[in-house]
Amino acid sequence: MTAHGPEHGFADIAAVGGLLADPTRAKVIGALTDGRALPASVLAAEAGIAPSTASEHLARLVGGGMLTVERSGRHRYYRLANAQVAAAFEALAALAPIRPVRSLRESGRAAAMRNARSCYDHLAGRLGVAVTEGLVAAQALVRDDGATGTERAAGDRLAAPVAEHTYRLGPAATPVLAELGVDLAEVRGRRRPLLRFCVDWSEQRHHLAGGLGAAVLTRMESAGWVARHESRRALRVTDAGASVLHSVLGIEPS
Repeated sequence: MTAHGPEHGFADIAAVGGLLADPTRAKVIGALTDGRALPASVLAAEAGIAPSTASEHLARLVGGGMLTVERSGRHRYYRLANAQVAAAFEALAALAPIRPVRSLRESGRAAAMRNARSCYDHLAGRLGVAVTEGLVAAQALVRDDGATGTERAAGDRLAAPVAEHTYRLGPAATPVLAELGVDLAEVRGRRRPLLRFCVDWSEQRHHLAGGLGAAVLTRMESAGWVARHESRRALRVTDAGASVLHSVLGIEPS
């Protein structure tokens, strides 16, 4: 092997970095991090480019394993390949320089994203962390590492999925989740892991992901407890949602 040859077993980070280095492709990924599947025409509009140009970028993202595509009628719908793509995008957001806010509208959007947003299919931001802390306080979740609340452990990477979390279901998991309208037995019967956690990029604390995190967000949306802003990723808590979160988890969402 030559001195400059590739070493087997190492991830080709440069290949992924090259895909996201283009601002247009980054916008496309960002538009899909709420878990939706969108047609090329919508993604072109969100990225501010012509449909023909969008097709080239989408083909590269599909070829690079970051997106999947399926045909429905005359349209092709694109979505993130998996939750890891969304997590990687969130992690890069924590490392990227903050773009200057040039209007009150942009300032409002940035604040809304920090307050409550979806991260692929689960809650993130202050609301995601608060709900997770509420579940811990209510003994629906229990930490086994001696830490309190949702503070990240010493070995946790910033803005990334927690590789080996120390949470488990607590003694009050079934009744507390039932009060939120989540059937724990049904969620546990699914194939995906029940408990996963991320280090929230804006709060730098744990928020709940995995099958249970997805079930909580799905329930909150279907019950009308949260509603999406026009950006789609940002969420706002409705009056009904604020009432439920306060009565069940004792939190006061802003």
